[in-house]
Amino acid sequence: MPKKTISKSKKENIGGLLHEKRKFKPSAQFSKQANAQKSIYAQAKKDPIKFWDSMAKEVIWNKKWTKTLQWKTPDAKWFVGGKLNITETCLDRHIAEGRRNKAAIIWEGEPGDKKTITYFELYRDVNKFANVLKSLGIKKGDRVAIYLPMIPELVIGMLACARIGAIHSVIFGGFSPDSLRDRINDSECKLLITSDGAYRRGQILPLKHDADIAIADCPSIENVVIVKRGDFLLRVKEGRDHWYHRLMQDAKAYCKPTYVDAEHPLFILYTSGTTGRPKGIMHTTGGYLVGVYTTTKYVFDIKDDDVYWCTADCGWITGHSYITYGPLANGATQIMYEGAPNWPENDRFWQIVEEYGVSIFYTAPTAIRAFMKWGREHPDKYDLSSLRLLGSVGEPINPEAWIWYNEVIGNKKCPIVDTWWQTETGHIMITPLPGITATKPGSATQSFPGTEAVILDENGKQVKEGGGLLAITKPWPGMLRGIWGDRKRFIETYWSKWDNIYFPGDGAKIDKDKYLWVLGRIDDELNISGHRIATTEVESTLVAHPDVAEAAIVGMPHEMKGQCMIAFVTLGGNIQPSEKHENLLREFVSRKIGAIAKPEKIIFTGDLPKTRSGKIMRRLLRDIAMGKVMGDTTTLADPDVLNKIKQRYEED
Repeated sequence: MPKKTISKSKKENIGGLLHEKRKFKPSAQFSKQANAQKSIYAQAKKDPIKFWDSMAKEVIWNKKWTKTLQWKTPDAKWFVGGKLNITETCLDRHIAEGRRNKAAIIWEGEPGDKKTITYFELYRDVNKFANVLKSLGIKKGDRVAIYLPMIPELVIGMLACARIGAIHSVIFGGFSPDSLRDRINDSECKLLITSDGAYRRGQILPLKHDADIAIADCPSIENVVIVKRGDFLLRVKEGRDHWYHRLMQDAKAYCKPTYVDAEHPLFILYTSGTTGRPKGIMHTTGGYLVGVYTTTKYVFDIKDDDVYWCTADCGWITGHSYITYGPLANGATQIMYEGAPNWPENDRFWQIVEEYGVSIFYTAPTAIRAFMKWGREHPDKYDLSSLRLLGSVGEPINPEAWIWYNEVIGNKKCPIVDTWWQTETGHIMITPLPGITATKPGSATQSFPGTEAVILDENGKQVKEGGGLLAITKPWPGMLRGIWGDRKRFIETYWSKWDNIYFPGDGAKIDKDKYLWVLGRIDDELNISGHRIATTEVESTLVAHPDVAEAAIVGMPHEMKGQCMIAFVTLGGNIQPSEKHENLLREFVSRKIGAIAKPEKIIFTGDLPKTRSGKIMRRLLRDIAMGKVMGDTTTLADPDVLNKIKQRYEED
């Protein structure tokens, strides 16, 4: 008989079960100096409203609030009656408190160019650019689109919008012209900030060129500001397009902050939607600031002499909360890096850690798995002894990656904060607190003080031990206040599953020690390299190609990305499928949405499995892709279709 082997998925499951019993306790030395002490949990549990009220007193207000929380599902108002400008906490206070010459941002471009920006320099440039925006007709409540690489002007643009009460909408620089156009039109942005180009893995990304294609169909755009990143070819439209550096030359060095209500919108950030149309998640000012300030202070244990590095892009929520607003509100010195972790070599991140003495490092499990694949010889070449705390974000981290991260990067001395949160929550919701929490590889452990995440079954009954659905039962300061322009969708997506309870769309489990283990998406969204992509959006794009009649997307586990997409495609007419067609369609998706949405594999099939009512049975396609025994097929209109698809998939 052949030797029995354990499948990779079973090995990982067994590993996960073993790690439920394994705890890593913080060192006494770290616990003694930690910002968070054990009493924080008891204080927050006794009165969460009072806890958030006390934290709000640590940021700068122009007018104090009269009520900490006004709550009527699904609408929250935090710090009612309070007025503020978020940039006073992020900038002005540090100038007044003696940090004017402290490094705020240490920036490194992918080609190796470098720049250090002090708090005073950042304060000055934000004020100047705020005046530029005002000179271009931008006022309180107007929307501004930002389509930039990871350069300091991205942070400056966000803060300048906030300085005058404008609402920024940052759009990831890797998105296609179509994705940029749709997001601009949805929020009716009046101004676009972009750059002549960008660098990525040694290639030049023509951002201005792509922006021109997008805004040809954006009637709301009145002006475009171009940041000069290099000597890239571009077209400049007189009267509409303006060079950033020229505008900044003559701008006044101080702009009086516009004070806004605590519930005034700060930004709109688009995330994929299961209807195929992106959702504009809206966050307001006061509660969001308190949430990101508090979580940065306690989760990352920020000290005045730390060098903090979050490797995310500001095109995603992690960059908003834990590059732009949270660290700056805490007066941190942080690294901002433009490029890829493996350019020009696989050791780029560790070179940066050693060069700048990074002490806090926050990255994604996708990156950690890539580091593992590349080999420990790369980090082993560098002195990583400056690191004292590690973080994980974007998706659940598998225990094997957690242990490698702990041993190879942290040298078994750095607490790991495995954080769960999402675009909609605004800030971290489930996490260990360094110095307090004994961690388990793969578990985000427990709710952050002042928040409450639990596991419920389909009927809303709490699960004390075992698996179910993740739910958040109490309002929190950084929570989304809606989907831009779509109240109905906001309620249906997040508040319709149970009464008065927020449903984030993730499956999870709780163990006997009351530790939470997030298992990932249960709906039609996939988590690819930490970024949420709606399968419907990709399906709609594929079907938009003239050669495609039908398409269905399913997700599969991926060693590096966490998940990847498999597309099942039916071509129209008498078109014969080929490798050339597969490459053409993959590039079509990349061009229309962005490279992040490109299917890993396309399977061509004469038909798709459907019920008698015409519904595509994606569950069965997923079974085929996963190599599982197929579930119930009795509802299929033509069961024969499934066998043909299975045969074709196995041949590929």
